[in-house]
Amino acid sequence: MASFIPDDIDFSAYADLTEHDQRVISSGEYADDVVGYFWDDSKPRGEALPWDRTDGKLLFRPGEVTLWAGYNGHGKSLALGQFAVGLVAQASTCCVASLEMKPVVTLARMCRQAFGTSKPDPDSIRMFHQLTDRRIWMYDQQGTVSADKMIGVMRYAATVKQCAHFVLDSLTKCGLGEDDYTAQKIFVDRICTVARDTGLHVHLVAHSRKGKDENSPPGKMDVKGSGAITDQVDNVLTWWRNKAKEDAIRKGGDFSELDPDAVLICDKQRNGDWEGRVGFWFDPASMQFVETSSRAPMNMLQPRFQP
Repeated sequence: MASFIPDDIDFSAYADLTEHDQRVISSGEYADDVVGYFWDDSKPRGEALPWDRTDGKLLFRPGEVTLWAGYNGHGKSLALGQFAVGLVAQASTCCVASLEMKPVVTLARMCRQAFGTSKPDPDSIRMFHQLTDRRIWMYDQQGTVSADKMIGVMRYAATVKQCAHFVLDSLTKCGLGEDDYTAQKIFVDRICTVARDTGLHVHLVAHSRKGKDENSPPGKMDVKGSGAITDQVDNVLTWWRNKAKEDAIRKGGDFSELDPDAVLICDKQRNGDWEGRVGFWFDPASMQFVETSSRAPMNMLQPRFQP
């Protein structure tokens, strides 16, 4: 019962849609909206990450683009999968274009995260798909997809499937040359345009350049490709895995459980006030990143932010 977006749709019909009604509006028309910006606390102005430690720090607002950066193999996709499950608990919707992994594998990992166990029973699995049906959509395509088609898929997901979020994993699978900075800049600009036109929040995964080792977190200046990528997006997040701690555990060396297994770093939040770091611990059985060293899995399906 998973919801799929097949690859045989003519996405070109959506790739070149633009907003024709460009209006210049007097500031007075926005008075009520600005009052609400300051004083309407009835609901968040966007969706949040699934962890309490990030509440009030980071929101994913309509019409924005967030870059998720980090070294290859450091858990970006896994964290985004947990985020997608967390969106269901916020009554939101998401389309995932995981171009490096089959939908069944992506959904199986989300199911583990949802129930906090390594092998959910068949009834739980079917319950998961009932809860996520038409809330989590999968773009069923692996391998390289052209930039034009990807823009069409995003517009289709936003306008036809009414998705609020779109995960593109990753930039390297969109047919752009690694050194073609102009093409990268144009593509990211088009993604930002789609987000603004439709209200879709796009989560774009990109890899970071490796330094002498992976024991120090990369920054936003370490993202592979054009510097215009981080300039154009609204938010820049880096996900870093503490491999030095992992090596110490594996070799029987010294380590502290107070040191997190992974760190989320916010280097840019254009429309928010917070930048900083938050540490997490990893529970291998559930594939969850959790907030304490006890590694007890979270209840991912409990509704959040209900009145």
